[in-house]
Amino acid sequence: MNSRNTPRRRPRPTALRPTALRAAVAGALCLALGACGSGGSDGGTASGLGPEDVRTALEEGGEITVWAWEPTLDQVVEDFEAAHPNVTVDLVNVGTGDEQYTALQNALSAGSGLPDVAQIEYYALGQFTIAGHLTDLAPLGADALEDTYTPGPWNAVGGGDGAVHALPMDSGPIALFYNQDVFDDLGVEVPTTWDEYVEAARDLKEADPDVRIAADNGDAGSTTTFIWQAGGRPYRVDGEEVTIDFTDAGTARYTDTWQQLIDEDLLLDVGSWTDEWYQALGDGTVATLVTGAWMGLNLEAGAPAAAGSWRVAPPPVWEEGDTASAENGGSSLAVPVGAGNEALAYAFIEYANAGEGVQSRLAGGAFPATVADLESEEFLSAESEYFGGQRVNEVYAASAADVREGWSYLPYQAHANSLFNDTVGQAYVSDTTLAEGLAAWQEASVRYGEDQGFTVTAGG
Repeated sequence: MNSRNTPRRRPRPTALRPTALRAAVAGALCLALGACGSGGSDGGTASGLGPEDVRTALEEGGEITVWAWEPTLDQVVEDFEAAHPNVTVDLVNVGTGDEQYTALQNALSAGSGLPDVAQIEYYALGQFTIAGHLTDLAPLGADALEDTYTPGPWNAVGGGDGAVHALPMDSGPIALFYNQDVFDDLGVEVPTTWDEYVEAARDLKEADPDVRIAADNGDAGSTTTFIWQAGGRPYRVDGEEVTIDFTDAGTARYTDTWQQLIDEDLLLDVGSWTDEWYQALGDGTVATLVTGAWMGLNLEAGAPAAAGSWRVAPPPVWEEGDTASAENGGSSLAVPVGAGNEALAYAFIEYANAGEGVQSRLAGGAFPATVADLESEEFLSAESEYFGGQRVNEVYAASAADVREGWSYLPYQAHANSLFNDTVGQAYVSDTTLAEGLAAWQEASVRYGEDQGFTVTAGG
């Protein structure tokens, strides 16, 4: 998913602990969406346009504005303009994650200044689609692209009713990143199951009291990813009817395992994406990461001194012999309703995310959501010098194929994630258990959803 020549520090909920400011921004965003539950879930239509209009728009040319922070799009824009001399693309970085979403909502509210294309992470799509703020791209040709993408990203952009709210740009199938030198030096076996992971955490700490198997001081995105992989489905969404249930068996699997890591002081209390975090990854203080495939290039850029030490393996599984995986992170490109140049905007999105632009992005280090690329010999056989010559894409691609289906995010996930620190996050700093924290998170998320006009059912 993520790649650049300097460490990527997206302010995703999967990366940084929410602050009071981010909570306020996320809350204001959803409130500005017209109480979130007031709009239609289908999004807007493309004004009766179809594939022929897309071809005509390319021939006639024009200018579009793209709001995105993904650096590999720089080359995509250059190539697209070269292929279509009559088209000008203004690529603007108005901020990452929540910063861009706030700017986008401000433009939607004002009815002016909208970009023609906007980068939106999968978890955040719902808060725009539920209010009808994203154009349905299916009539423009997106409905024919389902088989182009792996199931996880495609499910994230679909409306479940034939609508296509965006096209997937990348994906984040999870993998186990581990420091082989640390495991070898301390005589500890690399885990393949989560039970073995806990045992390895104990063994690493016993062999060297300064080493921890992972760094974690509470993270909403990682928590939901592990629950997803364990088979939990805490969120179920049907239009404006929402169910939130953190009491299912998959969630219990996660809490039972992670509670042991917390209780036994087996996790390093360091926030992700900080200088201290990168230092710990570089000097071997932190021995593993279980996160999205995009992390490979972040390691390479953020912990260069550890080149040759790190390797990649399938994520630990919850049952011996299972291969189930999950996604962590990923973005799409969408067309905001009211932008006014839907056909040309879609032409760019299709080029960037399903056409020749995909190769430009892969050359820049992006991780694809496209099946053909994930299955190509050139992609799979690429050797990573940083990971000791390992063919890491083979591991990532296998994980992408094994992502559990049926996962849903809340239509107000950004705000729900902002509630994590004051609920589940307390399990890392007090006597509150993870189960108690999840119950509090559920209650707070239910209450917020009801305040926004959703019909919310609480599980348990």
